[in-house]
Amino acid sequence: MTTGKVPLKEQALNADRITRIAREIHAVLPRFDADGFIREVMADLPHLELKARIARTSQAMHDHLSVAGDEALEVLLRSLPPTPQAAGVTNDFGLHIYSPHSDYVARYWRTAQDLDRALGALQTFTRYFSAENAVRYFLNDFPEQTLNAVNSWAQDPDYRVRRLASESTRPKLPWSPRLTLPIDTGLPILEQLYADPSRYVTRSVANHLRDIAATDPDLVLATLTRWQTARHADDKQLAFIAREALKSRLKEGWPAAYQFLGYTHDAPVEVSAVRIQCTSLHAGESLVFNADLSASETLPLHVTYVISSRTQRGARREKVYFLCRTTAEPGRDLALAKSHHLRSTAGTTITPGRYALAIQVNGRRYPEAGFQVV
Repeated sequence: MTTGKVPLKEQALNADRITRIAREIHAVLPRFDADGFIREVMADLPHLELKARIARTSQAMHDHLSVAGDEALEVLLRSLPPTPQAAGVTNDFGLHIYSPHSDYVARYWRTAQDLDRALGALQTFTRYFSAENAVRYFLNDFPEQTLNAVNSWAQDPDYRVRRLASESTRPKLPWSPRLTLPIDTGLPILEQLYADPSRYVTRSVANHLRDIAATDPDLVLATLTRWQTARHADDKQLAFIAREALKSRLKEGWPAAYQFLGYTHDAPVEVSAVRIQCTSLHAGESLVFNADLSASETLPLHVTYVISSRTQRGARREKVYFLCRTTAEPGRDLALAKSHHLRSTAGTTITPGRYALAIQVNGRRYPEAGFQVV
C-alpha cells in the first residue's frame, strides 16, 4: 500500500503543533487556557488551507492571551525556546509552528502606539520562522518608521534578520501582500547586503533585483554594474546574484543581460537542426531531443531551450528552460541533449496540440522543430 505525500498545510500546522504552541505559552503563563485554545483551533483547522490555518491560530492566540493584557506580546516572546536550534529549527526558513506568532503581531499589534514593540518582536520571531509577510503590513501602514527598522536589520548579526531586510521589501514577493511603495525602495537595503557572506541573504538580494527587473531592467543593470565596479563582493558571488536577478531577461534573450554576464549575444556559433526522438507524445511522457553546436572561436555559452504552443485563441505561449552553461572551442562540436518531462505544473499546462522546440544560445534563437501532444 502506498501513501501520498502529506500536504504542506498538514505538515505546517497540525494537532501536534497546535498542542506544542499551547504547551509553550502555558509554560510562561499558567493561567493560559491551553485546552480551550487547542479545542477551538482544532475544531476549524482540518477544513482550512495553510494561510487560513495561520490566521485561525493567531486569532485563538489573541482570544486566549487577552488574559495577559498589555503583556500578551511579551508572553509570546517568552514562550519561544531559548534558541532556534533548541526549537528544532534545522533550516534557514524556520519552523511553520511559529508562523502564527508573526501573523498575530501583524493583526493585533499594528498600531502607532505599539510599533516599536511589534517590529522588535518580528525581528525576534523571524529567527524561528521568516516574518517577511507580517513586516509588509507595517511597511504599508507605517512606511517611514518601518523602513528605519528594516535598515537597521540589514546590519544585524543574525543572517536571518539580515535576509528579512531584503525579503520584506521585495516588490513582488509571492503569496504576500503587495507593497504600496516604489519598486526601488529597497535598493539602499540591498547596497548593504549584496556582499553578505550568507547565500540565504544574497539569494534574497538576487530575487529582490529580479522583482525590479520585471518592470525596470535598466535600473537593475545599472545597480549590478555599480556593484561590479565597487568590487566589494567577490566575482563568483556577484555572478550568482546577476544570473538570478537577470534570469527572466536571459530567458527573453535580452542582449544587455547576456553582455553583462560575459556572453556574446551574436556569438559565431552554428546549431544543427534539432532532432526529436519521438514527435508524437502524451502528457506525462518525456520529450527527448538533441542537437550539435559548433563555434569558430573560444567563447562562453549560455544555452536554453524554448517550448512553444498556441492557446485556444491562437496566442503564442512559450516556456524557456535552462540547458547548460559551457565554453565552446573551435574544432570541437558540443552535443546538446535533454530528456524533458512533459507534465503540467503550477505555471504550465500541457494540453493536446502542436508544439515547437527551439534552441537558444546567448539569447539568439535557432530554428524550431515541431512535435505533437496527443
